[in-house]
Amino acid sequence: MKIKPIFYFTSLFLLLLGACTSDKESTFSESDINIIPQPNAIKLNSGSFTFDEQTQLVIIDTVYQELANVIAAPFQQAAGFDLRVASEKPATNYIVFETSSELPAENYTLDVTSDHITLAASDFNGFLYGLESIIQLLPLQINSTSKVNNANWVIPNVSIQDGPQFKWRGLMLDVSRHFFKKEYVLKTIDRLAFHKLNKLHLHLVDDQGWRIEIKKYPKLTEIGAYRVDQEDAAWNARRKPELGEKATFGGFYTQEDIKEIVAYAQTKGVEVIPEIEMPAHVMSAIASYPELSCKGEPIMVPSGGVWPITDIFCPGKESTFEFLENVFEEIIPLFPSQYIHAGGDEATKTNWETCPHCQKRIKEEGLESVEELQSYFMERMEKYIVSKGKKMIGWDEILEGGLAPEATVMSWRGFEGGWEASEQGHDVIMTPTSYCYFDYYQGPQDSEPEAFNAYLPLSRVYQFSPVLDSMSAEQKKHILGGQANLWSEFIPTSSHSEYMIYPRIAALSEALWTNADKRDWLDFTKRIQTQFERYEYAGINYAKSAYAVMAEDSVSMDDKQIILELKTEIPNTDIRYTLDGSELDENALKYSVPIVLSKTADVKAAAYKENKVYGAIFQQSYNFHKAFGKQVTYNTDLHKSYKGTPYTLVDGVNGSLDFHDGKWQGWLRNDMDITIDLGEATDVSEINVRSLESQGSGIYFPSGAKAFLSVDGNEYHEVASVENPAKKNPGRSFKNFKLDFEPEKVRFVKVIVSNPGQFIFLDEVQVN
Repeated sequence: MKIKPIFYFTSLFLLLLGACTSDKESTFSESDINIIPQPNAIKLNSGSFTFDEQTQLVIIDTVYQELANVIAAPFQQAAGFDLRVASEKPATNYIVFETSSELPAENYTLDVTSDHITLAASDFNGFLYGLESIIQLLPLQINSTSKVNNANWVIPNVSIQDGPQFKWRGLMLDVSRHFFKKEYVLKTIDRLAFHKLNKLHLHLVDDQGWRIEIKKYPKLTEIGAYRVDQEDAAWNARRKPELGEKATFGGFYTQEDIKEIVAYAQTKGVEVIPEIEMPAHVMSAIASYPELSCKGEPIMVPSGGVWPITDIFCPGKESTFEFLENVFEEIIPLFPSQYIHAGGDEATKTNWETCPHCQKRIKEEGLESVEELQSYFMERMEKYIVSKGKKMIGWDEILEGGLAPEATVMSWRGFEGGWEASEQGHDVIMTPTSYCYFDYYQGPQDSEPEAFNAYLPLSRVYQFSPVLDSMSAEQKKHILGGQANLWSEFIPTSSHSEYMIYPRIAALSEALWTNADKRDWLDFTKRIQTQFERYEYAGINYAKSAYAVMAEDSVSMDDKQIILELKTEIPNTDIRYTLDGSELDENALKYSVPIVLSKTADVKAAAYKENKVYGAIFQQSYNFHKAFGKQVTYNTDLHKSYKGTPYTLVDGVNGSLDFHDGKWQGWLRNDMDITIDLGEATDVSEINVRSLESQGSGIYFPSGAKAFLSVDGNEYHEVASVENPAKKNPGRSFKNFKLDFEPEKVRFVKVIVSNPGQFIFLDEVQVN
């Protein structure tokens, strides 16, 4: 049949267009590869591999059959088709698992060609991590929780040789201070595997809750798993519950829940390590069974923070060890992990010093102090744990008074404990607060949900290394790796927990996986942006804190200027701003050089991405009021730690929610009493005093304020006052005390702010 010319040329054009489109779709550059953690060796080759309904997973060794779901499940969910499992290789279009005994544990090689993929490893985790790398080579939509249309499931042809630096790469979830349901723990396991992390440390016991069912001791969950609901108060400002008060807030895992969590974790290459605290952080156990303490007196499970921790296990009573051994008889079969974490931290031993049982034990065992009694306690428990075929982990306090012979140390108070333990020949897991405590703020506190009052940004996590240059080669062999710790005092929901974990867990994963010479912060900041998009498809509530605008402001009293430098944690961010309080829109100014202010301004600034605001908006008022830069006389003593500068109260700059930012002045139990010399007679009609409240930190709003005026600095008269009744405040906030009055021409202004008997913090006394 003869084809009409117009149809022939149209068909030819469409074929050529299709070929061009196909070439375009299968062309990749190195910038398209954004795997986290960064592989240790990767080569981009020409061409690509396409997944479709005919793609098969060839898994000959049945031991690895269950790994098929790691990649099949995302395809079924996002693409809507199943990847079939086969035991023999087809001619093309397949992924084949090849067992290679030459590869170290958890290592893998990945070779992607246009017609098949070869994944080689020597163990379960090696194959798992190879699959996770494939997932991160796929389009972002593969992480979607629902079916997507029009996605091309294509990955570049690459060759990867990869494996971890450290064998311990973990996350600790504190499920005691706030309980997180089983379903959230299972999701977290998925996400650990995605980031090539292999340990989940569950903090199951603390003062505020016992979270695991023990059948021999049912009161541990009947009583110990619940506390009086005081979630409307700041964690460290909650009252001591009355005996018999109804406790309704909490929860626990049944043993069946734990079995499900552990079994699921095994399918994702994650080892679950239980922590049963001792001898301190056990008020939930003592509330259930008071005889476990020295005094044997009934107590309640505390609703919030406790310090010092004096209600602890009594090591003088043989029944205490009987109790703990019985608990472990049920714990150990639930967790196939080779490790049991036994706590050992923050025990205040004042009760041991007067307890007749403890003193008898000290005498009988030839001990010299209560510190050695704690060592006796931990060594005895370690012997029991070792007798059950397990290894004991303890926080670095277990070094005090002598370390149990085979214990592994988890070093949290810096690196020193880990250094000392490794020198003694003990294995060490590094988790220093300065790099690994994910309950710390990760951005400016004014734009972040409540957290522990310390700062751990994404970039600092990325700098973490568990090995110190000062360690000998032998010491370095004892460093197993590191982990992040997410303590949950300030984290009441799973959504908040996600916010604190992601994206910092990505930085930690690269710090522990990728060789130091392959790590690069600038390159990571490029790849993490792709990871953000994956988090969005996966429905993860990740933090954008790295894009939060931070202002470094400096005040020049000589020039009567305030200089602002704006930046974000991510280099070369597009920052835009306004100075008149107007909204950030297309008219916002692009930041390029420091901003010099010489008059009052209401600054707004934010990072922009694709011409839209991305992340939190920075807002700050800078006030050039009538007392700006004037002389201040302090008539009452400041607290020695919060003295600020002579101009703190009159520098036009407000403090943040971080009371350590240097912009606050503090008075402990003293009233603030200051006099400002305006230098000359000035019309005055209003005074504003700005204060901070953070009841959990012991900082309260003032109970009132008064203003006095004087022409000569000798005779003063009161012109305004305001009172402020105390209220419960679970969060942190600012309050402005406004004192207005009929205008007067005066030179001296005196302000007295009443202290309710706590800390008061003030950052500016604005005179208008």
